[in-house]
Amino acid sequence: MRYLIIGLGIYGSNLATDLTAMGHEVIGADMNATVVESLKERISTAYIIDATDEAALSVLPLKTVDLVIVAIGENFGASIKSVALLRKLGVTRIYARAVDEIHETILEGFKVDRILTPEQRAARELTRELELNSHVDSMRIDHDVYVIRFKVPDYYIGIEIGNLDFEKDFHIKLLSVSRPTPKKNFLGISTDTLQMLQNPAPDTKLQEGDVLTVMGPNGGLRDLMRHIN
Repeated sequence: MRYLIIGLGIYGSNLATDLTAMGHEVIGADMNATVVESLKERISTAYIIDATDEAALSVLPLKTVDLVIVAIGENFGASIKSVALLRKLGVTRIYARAVDEIHETILEGFKVDRILTPEQRAARELTRELELNSHVDSMRIDHDVYVIRFKVPDYYIGIEIGNLDFEKDFHIKLLSVSRPTPKKNFLGISTDTLQMLQNPAPDTKLQEGDVLTVMGPNGGLRDLMRHIN
């Protein structure tokens, strides 16, 4: 894939180097010459341009990339104007970063393909980790629907899976239960790997180290965490 990332701050530069490390071609653009200079050896190409200037923006290879990502976050006006100009220049696939709800609402008006909210997502995941006292992975799949994956808290250890009435109590669906299973690597060293339980019986009891994957509205997930605590 060929990506163009506009805005090479902390978020944009990390995204650019990570995508490059995965084997993608990444073109970066930022008006800060120092930032571009520090990154130009680590990605395919880097431009020093003001993305709010239509003439400067049109110099970029907008028609030959698979996706344009506007990673500008701190400068609200520059982000919005860049997206508007990209639309004017005929770019069809755009991802854009939003730093707050107002920013997100305006970007929705431009019908960008995806709105990125890394700060909110990081804060939300940390809140859930603190609530559950366990590492949490989460993914938003709709406006208010999330899939989260977390280690079984002490509260549920020993409870039978059939007694987890998440749908009735919290409007949350239990998608899977995974369990650490000893497995030897090629050196013969035994390590635990997570394996999903296939069609577990209702009387299967949750054990320490089990991982639950659930899906539901944010409010239901919040109620679940409060209930656990």
